[in-house]
Amino acid sequence: MRRRAFLSGSAAVGAGTLLGAAALAACTVEGRAPGGGSDDTPEPDESGSAAGRPRDDPTVLAVKIDNAPAARPHTGLAEADIIHVEQVESGISRLLAVYAAAGRLPKAIGPVRSARETDLALLRQYGEPVLAYSGAQSKLEPLIDAAPLHPRTPESTGGAYYRSTDRPAPHNLYLRPRELDPAPDADRITAYGLRFGAAPSGGQRRATHTVRFPAARFEFTWSGADRHWQVAMDGGASPHAPASVLVQYTRVRDSGFKDRWGNVSPYTETTGSGQVLLLRDGRAHDGRWSRPDEGAPTRYTDAEDRPLAFPQGQIWVVYVRQ
Repeated sequence: MRRRAFLSGSAAVGAGTLLGAAALAACTVEGRAPGGGSDDTPEPDESGSAAGRPRDDPTVLAVKIDNAPAARPHTGLAEADIIHVEQVESGISRLLAVYAAAGRLPKAIGPVRSARETDLALLRQYGEPVLAYSGAQSKLEPLIDAAPLHPRTPESTGGAYYRSTDRPAPHNLYLRPRELDPAPDADRITAYGLRFGAAPSGGQRRATHTVRFPAARFEFTWSGADRHWQVAMDGGASPHAPASVLVQYTRVRDSGFKDRWGNVSPYTETTGSGQVLLLRDGRAHDGRWSRPDEGAPTRYTDAEDRPLAFPQGQIWVVYVRQ
């Protein structure tokens, strides 16, 4: 049976890593979510709390974001601590935005779309996160229920979602994150094996860097005046401005699931090891990533096996087929 309330437990955010929970799960391919109310007329939650019951433990919030051209510009992504970029069916991309600080939760986030099998292994590094997404195939429901996370969908928490009128469905579903009561309390996300500090020595000067998926393209351009990377997607400018970008090279293989049109969902492996390219401060630094199992954080190191340090600010992690 689908869980309707958050589980007990906490995600302890420390100076080095966020401890992972233990259990294996997989998530969903594309599905359609019900409408919910409009942003001007929120629907009350019958339980008295949109989250089902109050939480008193810190929990990060992860939201699966539509990244089709019709879904842009996005809403509420500037406040995310980390944005993961994944390949989905037909070679296009989707985003997984992670929020760790309650004080920075925006009023709305979206457009929200369905999660993928990749997300569940990836999210184990965040303890027991709240995962907001829309839709699921019925055969995946048992896997979602078994996952060490708290699923929040329009079906289970309708009052937290609404559809806008400025774009067509399915690209118009938005989340009111504060109604989920995720209770994050980290001043800065330090999960996922990340470290913050001075730039590594060396590296190569890099004004622009392009990442290509089979049917998507991301171009990152350094702005020295603003100290961030400007992001263009599929040739179009966007308001996104991460302080750093981590390009993580890994295996991308077929999963056992397909979308409603029969396209196979790719699975991005986030355990194992491989190369990375860290973009920060207008320079590119080569390094490596390693993650022995799903319960462990990912470790990022330079050529001499020292931890790669990130600048303060939003991080994009872009998974690329090696």
